[in-house]
Amino acid sequence: MWRFCASVLRSSVRDLRDVRVLPSLCRHVSSTSPGSVEPALTVSTQHDGIRTITLNNPRKRNALSLAMLESLRRDLLGGGSQSDLRVIIIDAEGPVFSAGHDLNELSPKHSRDMHTDVFDACTRVMKLVQDLPVPVIAKVRGLATAAGCQLVASCDIVVASDTAQFATPGVKVGLFCSTPAVALGRAVPRKVAMEMLFTGQPISAQDALLHGLVSKVVPETQLDEETRTLAEKICTTSRTVTAIGKACFYSQITKSRDEAYREAGEVMVENLQTPDGQEGITAFLEKRKPTWTHE
Repeated sequence: MWRFCASVLRSSVRDLRDVRVLPSLCRHVSSTSPGSVEPALTVSTQHDGIRTITLNNPRKRNALSLAMLESLRRDLLGGGSQSDLRVIIIDAEGPVFSAGHDLNELSPKHSRDMHTDVFDACTRVMKLVQDLPVPVIAKVRGLATAAGCQLVASCDIVVASDTAQFATPGVKVGLFCSTPAVALGRAVPRKVAMEMLFTGQPISAQDALLHGLVSKVVPETQLDEETRTLAEKICTTSRTVTAIGKACFYSQITKSRDEAYREAGEVMVENLQTPDGQEGITAFLEKRKPTWTHE
């Protein structure tokens, strides 16, 4: 099992390295061509190991168009220093976190191949969020619907304002939210997911917290501070150990109890062989703070 986790980590790191960015680049405009006056669809900044990616198309309710998905993918993989990256926050500009797919791209005027491209691109981004070696936090204010709700459900941690709402309303326009259901059904109880999918009605932030779609609900005025505090706590841990744990979690969660324990036990033994695993135990026994190498 450790070989599986190691391969996930190597693949994620390779993907990160494959994105060609200037070392000093801290603002990544992946969807705007040179000379374009259009604002970037996503804006990425990175400070102190925390990368914040902001969905930046409020005029279109931050719809996850093909261009937006590609911009988000690039920012997840690049847009700042990779060596000190510890956590990613996905934020959004405007009153809507994301309204999901751009329905213009799903209209009958476009071909079946185009429709396939849209859903394939979305799937790649959702899988990438969970395959990355660092935690990804969604910071949600306002409404997250359809593929926007899917993005929230795919993130490792979700901090939501008390005014946020979540919905999968595709059934109302004749397009059942089948791909959002993949992430949603793994985040909330089946009966809750089915009610959301069959009715299209939104649920409140408090209900989302109750059912496990979000991790924490805070007043809107405290959303930035609470999310930042959470990210800073993650930054105090070993990147290597966090990456091992994240990969193992998503691998074991779909397995039977016995298989999951077997896998997790093997990973913990391998975790102890890493420099940071050894340093953490030694520091605890010596009653001092660990000094992580992140190797």
